[in-house]
Amino acid sequence: MNKPLVGALLALALLGAGAAPEIAVTTADAAPAATSTVPRVGVKAVDFAGTVALSNCSGSVVRMPASEPDDPALVLSNGHCIESGFPAAGEVIVDQPSSRSFGLLNSAGSRIATLRASKIAYATMTDTDISLYQLTRTYAQIQSSYGIKALEINAEHPVQGTAIKVVSGYWKRIYSCNIDGFAYRLKEGEWTWKDSVRYTSSCNTIGGTSGSPVVDNATGKVVAVNNTGNEDGQRCTDNNPCEVDENGKVTVRPGINYGQETYGIVPCVGLDNKIDLGRPGCTLPKP
Repeated sequence: MNKPLVGALLALALLGAGAAPEIAVTTADAAPAATSTVPRVGVKAVDFAGTVALSNCSGSVVRMPASEPDDPALVLSNGHCIESGFPAAGEVIVDQPSSRSFGLLNSAGSRIATLRASKIAYATMTDTDISLYQLTRTYAQIQSSYGIKALEINAEHPVQGTAIKVVSGYWKRIYSCNIDGFAYRLKEGEWTWKDSVRYTSSCNTIGGTSGSPVVDNATGKVVAVNNTGNEDGQRCTDNNPCEVDENGKVTVRPGINYGQETYGIVPCVGLDNKIDLGRPGCTLPKP
């Protein structure tokens, strides 16, 4: 996993720094958000607005295509970022009470508010690696109070070659790259994920970027959630995922990072943003 950060010592070990930076920074191939030029026609500017910082990970306030302004807002992150620890293989968490807080960022990456969860609406590390927190405030309340709109989850499967940005609210850092392809199965330790997004090498995500939204540059919509990368070149071990194809062939790609597709969430969210795993088309794992 792109490890969640627990304590200053782990942050030091991973990144050579004990605290998240206070200003937005970017990789060399990503234009700084504060000084970016007018985007090309047909390309939507991607910044930090709507992203959040968790205590150990990144995330974003998200909406489904059919979500209503008065629906309770949702925060998307990774299953391995929830406060109770990594869910076991086969474990699915639904409607678990939570009062977790999230730092809401504006377009420049400044923290402008603290949002709070009422529950973990859904979380798992089986087939995918996602968590969805339901907040105590609606989309309309967040927009009215802070001028921030939720990021929309794309209802379609992502496309190879798409230009993307991985936007980390924890580190206030934006990574730019492309979708290199898809892993039929991605295996890491006891967990296996299906149809994962593989990035090109310039998205060299690090600890604390777990849960970052992966945003399509052209539409500004979320197509995946960042979750892991092969750190040491090992085969299928913790922090060293391997790809397994339809024939069982294993491929290890040292230094390459991955995200989990999010289009499959959309059919599983019904009226009032309630997670309904029995809805037609919903294929998320069930408890």
